[in-house]
Amino acid sequence: MTRNLHPKYEVVIGLEVHVHLRTESKLFSPAPVRYGDPPNHAVHPIDLGLPGVLPVLNAKAVELGIRAALATHCKVHPRSVFARKNYFYPDLPKGYQISQYEEPLATGGWLEIEGPEPVRIGLTRIHMEEDAGKSIHDAAVAGADGTHVDLNRAGVPLLEIVSEPDLRSPAEAAAYLRALHRILRYAGVSDADMEKGQFRCDANLSLRLHGAAALGTRTELKNLNSFRFVEEALNAEIARQADVLDGGGRVQQCTLQYDPERGTTRVMRLKENADDYRYFPDPDLIPLVIDEAEIEAVRRALPELPEAKRARFESEHGLSAYDARLLAESRAVADFFEAVTAALGGGAKAAKSAANWVQREVLQALGERGLELDAARLEPGALAKLIAMVDAGRVTAANARPLVAELLERGGDPEALVRERGLEAVSDTGALEATADEVIAAHPEVAAQVRAGEDKGLNFLMGQIMKRTKGKASPAAAREVLLRRLRGG
Repeated sequence: MTRNLHPKYEVVIGLEVHVHLRTESKLFSPAPVRYGDPPNHAVHPIDLGLPGVLPVLNAKAVELGIRAALATHCKVHPRSVFARKNYFYPDLPKGYQISQYEEPLATGGWLEIEGPEPVRIGLTRIHMEEDAGKSIHDAAVAGADGTHVDLNRAGVPLLEIVSEPDLRSPAEAAAYLRALHRILRYAGVSDADMEKGQFRCDANLSLRLHGAAALGTRTELKNLNSFRFVEEALNAEIARQADVLDGGGRVQQCTLQYDPERGTTRVMRLKENADDYRYFPDPDLIPLVIDEAEIEAVRRALPELPEAKRARFESEHGLSAYDARLLAESRAVADFFEAVTAALGGGAKAAKSAANWVQREVLQALGERGLELDAARLEPGALAKLIAMVDAGRVTAANARPLVAELLERGGDPEALVRERGLEAVSDTGALEATADEVIAAHPEVAAQVRAGEDKGLNFLMGQIMKRTKGKASPAAAREVLLRRLRGG
């Protein structure tokens, strides 16, 4: 991963990530947090700011905010204040958003991204706020010239996680987002489903000559909701700003939108400053006070996070750094791997076998079907039973592999499936001798090479036995019969 992408300019990137918290109700109202409801079916008078209503802070959201802060090495402040951020937009019915400004929930954390050398990216702050609604500009829904407003999302609890301007390329920005996404899911803070808008990014970017100390004028790219779009949008904006500067112009501070079809950025509006929002403490909400005991209780409840899990997989299970990193990428996959290892009896051999099957068969089958492991029906004990049957020679690996996909989709007992499909391995050497004789007779030149002590042809002959037995022959038994027939061993 190259830190300095442009030959003339240093790229400076900072990210603001908006994350929906995993709560059942909204930040200040009892309205449910649901996805897929018809428009405006999950709304409460508090979300609308109707006269006489008073917001009540969601305690679960506070706990999840603390959890996110601790998982990213931030300092959680004992006192934070909710403020009104004033702006006017159709999907903001109150005319202001309740957020935190001068006194946020947490500050000063960091996140490490991998590369040839690990890079530490600082976190400026984490603050809590409510989400706005959603404006629908789709002509099929709103008509050719209309806009509809859906307020189901209004009031959903958000964390805004702001990085320092420490990122130096679009690839680093995408790596940072993937690392943050992984940690938030691990810690149970958010489902972070990007398709549902639960994990969105605003990217700030500026260019300066290599070696210059002062930052250039930054622009902000809004509402990027995929890792790929973040990279594409930043690359497009780097090219645009470089063209402006090379032509003797000045970059104007503004908010931009990325057009993925054209691969270009376009100005939405001139950038507002904090003064434009007229922040002031919300008079309906007292300061949020968190004592140290509450913070420590959340810290104790944190699950093992990816970095620690990778290290433990290497030391405890004897996995390679590559295998440990791949298996620890998802908490669900990591937990599944350990459950399979335990069902196989534990130890380095069991862990290696479980790792191979999870990485090669389970993850591949999930990817082909667009499934998450949480939604699959494969139980760890079932996969362990299938692996044990292969290791015992009761079924060949070739015949066992297709069963993984079936178990993922339907569940069930692998032993029963092997029996029903007639997939039991043929390990009786007596039953294999006739097949071995046929193969030897069909390939005399290869057989002669094996008789002469060359092992290269042995695998070919074994493959022919497997072909004639439709994959049922035990490889070990087939090898034994061939060697006895050809070398008298």
